[in-house]
Order: sequence, then C-alpha cells, then structure tokens
Amino acid sequence: MIKVEGLTKFYGDFPAIQDLTFNAKRGEILGFLGPNAAGKTTTMRILAGYMPPSSGSVRIAGFDVLEESLEVRRRIGYLPETVPLYPEMSIWEYLEYMGSLRKVDNLDKRIDAVIDEVNLGDRERSYIGNLSKGLRQRVGLAQALIHQPEVLILDEPTIGLDPAQIIEVRELIQGLGQERTILLSTHILTEAQQICDRVIIINKGRMVAEDTPENLQSQIAGATKIIVRASSETRELVELIETMPQKMDVIAGDSEGEVMISAAPGLDIRPLLARKILDAGLDLLELRTTGISLEEIFLQLTQSEDKDEGEE
Repeated sequence: MIKVEGLTKFYGDFPAIQDLTFNAKRGEILGFLGPNAAGKTTTMRILAGYMPPSSGSVRIAGFDVLEESLEVRRRIGYLPETVPLYPEMSIWEYLEYMGSLRKVDNLDKRIDAVIDEVNLGDRERSYIGNLSKGLRQRVGLAQALIHQPEVLILDEPTIGLDPAQIIEVRELIQGLGQERTILLSTHILTEAQQICDRVIIINKGRMVAEDTPENLQSQIAGATKIIVRASSETRELVELIETMPQKMDVIAGDSEGEVMISAAPGLDIRPLLARKILDAGLDLLELRTTGISLEEIFLQLTQSEDKDEGEE
C-alpha cells in the first residue's frame, strides 16, 4: 500500500531526509520514530501530497504521489500534529463540511458511521470549541476517515493527551489498523512497542533501523538482561552477585532486594545465580530474563549514529 524509494528532501542546502526507502502493506501499523528534527513530519507531508520531494518516489496504493496526486489523496487520510478544526462548528457540521469537500457519497450515512467508529455518538451536536483535547483528537481522526481511505497517516496522534485519553486513542488506532495501512509517527516509544507491527527509526533524516520491535530487541540487545529478587537488602544481593567470576554488570533494581544484571551474549547464568543465592541462605523470590526496551534501542541507535558522524 505504501512504497517509498530513495526519498530525499532539501530545504535549501539542508537535507531534511536522505534516501529513505521502506514499504507498508495493508493491515499493518508502521511506527515512524525519531528525535526532534529527524525528518518524520517532512516525510509524512510528502506522503500526504502536501509538499514535493527533492528526489525519490512515493507510491500509495499503486499511485505516484507526484504524477497521480488526486488519486493518492482519495486513498489517504491524514491527521497532522495540529488538527485543522473549526471551533465554531459542531462535530456533525464539521464532518459534513469535510465530507462535502471530498465529494463523499451518501454523506449523512457516512457521517453516522464514522462518528460511531470513533465513539463520538453522544457528542455529534457538540461544538468543537467546547471539546476536550482527547475528543478533538477523535474528531480529527473522524475527518481523516470520512472518505474511507485505504491508508492513514497519523502524525503524533496522542500528543498532549492525558493517560486515559492516550489509552483510548491507542485502542482506536489498533482497531482501525485491522483493515487499513497506518503510518504512525510518535515520540512515545512504549506506544510504538505496544501497537506497531513494525518500526522505522530515523535520525538526522536517515534511516538507522527497520524491523519489528521484537526483532530489534533480539538483534540489538546483545547482552542477556536478568532481573533477580531475593530475601535480602539490595546492597547485600549486589555484593553477593559481584563475587561471581562471570563477567556481568549488576545494578540496583526498583525495589528492595532486587537487582538487574547484564551478562555476556550467549551466557545463561541463571542456574549459577540461583545456586549462589540459595547457598548464601537467601530465599530466591524471582529470577527472569527481560528484553531490552524500544527506548534503549532508540537511544543506542541514535547516539551511536551521532557518535559515528562526529568521528568522521
């Protein structure tokens, strides 16, 4: 549904994005991650037809964004970071206006359907200016869905929402992704880890990683991470484990009697750890491995990229 090849955009002499190549298929939620000024919004604006690239190509549902712009616009729904809403309109009036611009057939029925889809059925006559941030975000999603697009492009859809609203919008996006292709820009790494099928990480306009969150974890984690809890003080447990001859990093955990351990790749020290703790007369309360978080992967990739650039 989305095919991007060699996408590059210059602002004057500044390269906002450089040689981006990726794709996304129907029913896939693709996370688009990167620090501020990485080029995420620029990429999304090009995909949505809001600006041309300097070079490269983009095809949406088989249509070229430059050569067949109108066909592409019929097939995408775009939710920018700042949603273009009119506070003096009711939800119904706004969707009627947006639907008429897109020449949606059977518009009244479609408005009813999309209002139900984003769970705004009890607020359709409310004025947009009186809505909370979370409800306005739902209205923005509704306008992106009014013409039943095959592809959704969502730029920071949960920014500025409270925790309850974030959960609601995430669940809504997951439901929408079952039938559509979704490209989701976010700076909330746990969000991408929870709802995205695949993630792309870019830094300074260049792609530094592309894979499922699970594969990125297994490929980049390197060391085995282990969490241990025992019936002792944290300091005592750290000192005990540090007497072991195996090479590992040991740090205090979040609660008393808990430590986190990073061991060398391929080395399973759990049996040795359990024996060491039990031989010391302590009760072993927990011993488990844990994957590296997407946040750690993100920091590792972007920081190493910055370091490599500085060494050139």
